Amino acid sequence: MSFDVNKMLQQVQEMQSQMAKAQEELAKETVEASAGGGMVTVKATGALEIVEIKIDPKAIDPDDPQILEDMVIAATNEAIRSAQSLMESRLGGLAGGALGGLGLPGLE
Repeated sequence: MSFDVNKMLQQVQEMQSQMAKAQEELAKETVEASAGGGMVTVKATGALEIVEIKIDPKAIDPDDPQILEDMVIAATNEAIRSAQSLMESRLGGLAGGALGGLGLPGLE
């Protein structure tokens, strides 16, 4: 079995370039999640950065701040899960296809 190191390095560099481009694109995309029937809305980028939190004034109850805190946590966690799912769908296939294409044992 011949092993072309130059070809493998070229494929690795191409994969790294594709991954970097995909990550840049993910940073520009946003996902949105809400809690409390839309009382709290959180937006995150595909790079897992929270970029916006909106709170309906009706959600602010000075006598029970715990409810608002719980809604913010729930919406934020859901936004992060959505962003991770977006990231995995974009980068997962790219990494799997590129690594599998190297023809290395164990990576096919």
